[in-house]
Formats: sequence, structure tokens, C-alpha cells
Amino acid sequence: MATFVRSSLMPVPAAQLADWHFRAGAIDRLLPPWEDVTVLERPGAMADGAVARFRMRKFGASIEWVARHRDVQPGRSFRDVQERGPFRSWDHRHTFLPKDESASMLEDRVEYELPGGILGRAFAGGMVERDLARMFAWRHARTRHDLSHHARFPGERLRVAVSGTGGLVGGALVPFLTTGGHDVRRIVRGRADAARGDVAWDPSTDAFDAHALEGLDAVVHLAGAGIADARWTEARKREIRDSRVRPTESLARTLAGLSAKPRVLVCASAVGWYGNRPAPEQVDESSARGDGYLADVCDAWERAAEPARQAGIRVVHVRIGIVLSARGGALAKLLPPFRMGLGGATGSGEQGMPWIDLDDLLGVLRFAMSADVRGPLNAVAPGAPSNRDFGRTLARVLGRPAVAPLPAAAVKAMFGEMGERLLLEGAYVQPSRLESLGFRWALPDLEHAFRFETGTFA
Repeated sequence: MATFVRSSLMPVPAAQLADWHFRAGAIDRLLPPWEDVTVLERPGAMADGAVARFRMRKFGASIEWVARHRDVQPGRSFRDVQERGPFRSWDHRHTFLPKDESASMLEDRVEYELPGGILGRAFAGGMVERDLARMFAWRHARTRHDLSHHARFPGERLRVAVSGTGGLVGGALVPFLTTGGHDVRRIVRGRADAARGDVAWDPSTDAFDAHALEGLDAVVHLAGAGIADARWTEARKREIRDSRVRPTESLARTLAGLSAKPRVLVCASAVGWYGNRPAPEQVDESSARGDGYLADVCDAWERAAEPARQAGIRVVHVRIGIVLSARGGALAKLLPPFRMGLGGATGSGEQGMPWIDLDDLLGVLRFAMSADVRGPLNAVAPGAPSNRDFGRTLARVLGRPAVAPLPAAAVKAMFGEMGERLLLEGAYVQPSRLESLGFRWALPDLEHAFRFETGTFA
């Protein structure tokens, strides 16, 4: 029998640390992005006998893992005991220990036995120990990030509706909010699950179920067709624009007509609003709008929320930069070539790369719900790097060279206008309003963000 233990200081009292783990969504927040895991069954409540069931793929094999909660002590600890899975035995105790009035210790203790006896320990023991160290370092960091973002507004419990929950950001925002103690409803296309509190949205008419939106505290609108999902034709460009502008205007009008309106509408936008701004120019929320297709789309997207603003709803346009997540988006696409040593600058390499880690973007969206802010809010980390420095940093984290530049001509030939606008242009966008409002990033440093997302801890 082997034992693995990891303990970390957390920036909240033990009761809050325990609550985060006991709430719906904790399972989803604790799955490392590099693991191919699907949650098949979530426990209905954190109670003795509750079952969690997963399917994971490892070395090409599909493995079902079933764990049952044991010795559940609210506010203090619980165990996950394997009933079926890859280990001969697995007993994982989560413990939440008070440190002082404002801090606590999270301890994960795993007692496990590998299959295969002596041979199993000889051939796989070291690898399993390294995998556990990597996974729990990441899990403790993710827990600390979430708790820190929620701690800005202690005790506040919001009723929130979220659109775009099938996407990278919306799909992560829901469990982030539920583990923070908020009541979350999904705005879904087509038929809604009334038992779950979903809000119906008919995409053919852009009509929203007004009754289901009554009495909410906040609405977060993230829906829109992916700008990099397909080569840009005129039809695709219309779809990108219409999928943002039309639903936003319809939602804003619906919210404006409610008897019990939400206090805030947080709408996604993008740093594309600033257009192409070569170095050394830097832009922030006080800067003029840029030129070009993306700037036009973002401007129309933000203007579409005007009915809600006129109705007295506080409207925040979160201008999102490049979102870093190993689970999807730009970073997930970059990792395979960079791991093969094929990374490097794109085009001149001088274009700005305003980025934000997904964990911090969730924190910005939560911040926008309750902070005294309205209008544009740049969701980027401080000090945007150049494309060249962005690539060099990722290569360094992965231990690979960055000597395979992608010429501008190749980008245009392969991706057309989409590649030209998304890969060859950029802007050095600064988060001036977040800084002035005292927002605290969990991952303000690019190298640390890459290390967190890839589990490459120094």
C-alpha cells in the first residue's frame, strides 16, 4: 500500500473551503485539462453512499472509474473509495483544517495499491507517484484560484442565468459559479429542462423565455459562433456577426421588459474592438475604436445591448483577449505543434497578443456581476506580449525550441482573411479599468499561466 499526501494553504476559512468541495460543480472544476475524462454520473448530494462515475482514456484504453463517498463530515472531511477502476484499491481522504480566522489547510491523502503486485509497483510506481504530484499540484492551484476570486464578495449569493454554456468559457463558468454558492440557470437553445431551471431560447426567432428570466440578479451572455471554427466566406462572416448581434439585442429587449429586471447584464465582447494596433501603441478602455471587420462586429455587438441599458440595467461589455486553456481555444491548438518543436513567430511576430487565463476570465465575469463597473472592461492580463515572445514562452515551458516561424504568406494561403485578421494582426491591450478597480489576477504572468494549463510545474 502506497500513500500520497499534499497539503496547501488556502486563503479562506475552513468552512468556506469545505463548502466549495461539497457543492455541485466541484468534480468538474477538479478535472485537469490534460486528462481525457468524462463524468458519467455525479453524486446528487455530498452524503455517505453517494456515487461518482467517470470514463477515462489512458494509453488508448477506456477505463470506467466508480468511487463512493464515505465518512462524510460536513465542514471537515470526506473520503472517495474506489469500487471499480484502474487501481487494486484507492482511498482518498479530503480534509479541511482551520489555520486561523481567514485561512485554512487543504489536505489530500491517498492510500492506493497498484494492480500486479511487485511487478506493478516496479514498472508503474514511479509514474503514478509523478502523475499524482502533478494532478494534485494543479487541483490545489485551481481551488486557490476559485476561492480567491469568490472571496472578493464574501457571503453574496446570486441568481444568475448564463448563455453559451456549450462553449469553453460558458461551460466552465457554470461549475465555477455553483461551487461559489450561486444559483445558476442555463440559457439553452430549443427545449429547456424546467426541472433544472433552464431558460429556453429559440434561435430561429431569437426569442427568450421571459418568465424564466424574471427575478434574477445577473445575466451573463456568452453565446456566439466561433470566429476560428471555419474559413471566412461572406456567409460565414454574416453568421459570426448575426450570432452575436441579433441574440444580444433580443435578450436586451426581453430583460428590459421584465417586471423584476436583473441588476446587471454582463455581455461578452472581444479585444477585436480595437482593431490592428502595431507596436509601440497601447490601448485601453479609453481608446478609440479600431477599423476592420472584427472592430465593426464588436461595435455592433456592444450596441445591441442598448435596450437593457436604457431600461436602467447595468451593462458590462467584457472585451475578452486570447483565452488560455489546455482544454480548448487557441492554446489547445498550439500545443501539438509546439510539442513537436514546430513553434515560432507568426508573420512578423511583432503583433500584440493580449491574453487571459480561463480561471482569471471566470474571475473577471464574477467581478463584473458585483463591482461598480459598467461599459467596456478589458479582460486581459497586464502587459500584453508580442506574438514572438508569446511563442518563445510557450516553447520554454514545454522544453522545445521556437525556431519554426509561420510566414505571413503561408497564413494567408492556408486561412485566408480569417488567418490574416486573427494571426497576423493584434493590439497591445491593457486592463486599465480592472487595475483601477483593484482586481487581482490569479495568473498575471504568462509563463506561470502556461505552466498551470499544461501541468508543467517548475
